[in-house]
Amino acid sequence: MEFAYDNLNHRSPTLLGRTLKATLPGVRLVAAQTRPYAAWWRAQNLETLAERDPAPLWVVLGDSMSQGIGASSVQGGWVPRAQVALRDRGLDTRVLNLSFSGARTADVLERQLPALRDAAVEPDVVTLLIGSNDLLRRSLRAELLDRSRELLDALPHGTLVATTPGYGRLGEVATLVKAHPALVPVPLSFGRGEVAQDRFHPDDRAYARLARTFTDPLVRAVRQGTRSFSTAGTLDHG
Repeated sequence: MEFAYDNLNHRSPTLLGRTLKATLPGVRLVAAQTRPYAAWWRAQNLETLAERDPAPLWVVLGDSMSQGIGASSVQGGWVPRAQVALRDRGLDTRVLNLSFSGARTADVLERQLPALRDAAVEPDVVTLLIGSNDLLRRSLRAELLDRSRELLDALPHGTLVATTPGYGRLGEVATLVKAHPALVPVPLSFGRGEVAQDRFHPDDRAYARLARTFTDPLVRAVRQGTRSFSTAGTLDHG
């Protein structure tokens, strides 16, 4: 049966989002990347699942940042950059990218982890970058810590989780990740002005920085043991 996951956000656009796209050219320009970038990743995912390559499998969970939205091309996102960096270290990897633009913490729990279960694969490394979209609504901010606790417990053992220590509510989530015995925190930093034309998403420089930050943890995770991940939480969730 074909893997039906499509890397698209199925929620209707918010009034604020529609207004910003209608009035700000930079927002409209970056938003126009969403469908083609999602289509590219879907094609890559299908190719990954169809091939019999024994190379380690890297599963990507998250939002638009793991789609590469804001980069000048999809290959300019942090995931393709980090994959190239791994290859330069002698580590070929296959990527299954389940992220989608606009994803929230609940979406990883309710859609991305079930998709990983449906793919019937055993990841060698899993990364998660999520949370920014949960800050855009008061109700989501209020439940972010509880949702994050639920998500962290559902992730495969050893997942590399991006964190932003000291940044308000996301800083509180970073504390949860750091204290979790089964996860590996990957603290992020961003340079001033490293944003795309919508003034929200990262630009090529920021994605290059993000890829560099993840490269060493990815190398360690891949080298420490093929099939070392426990997907029990994912397979039992939901």
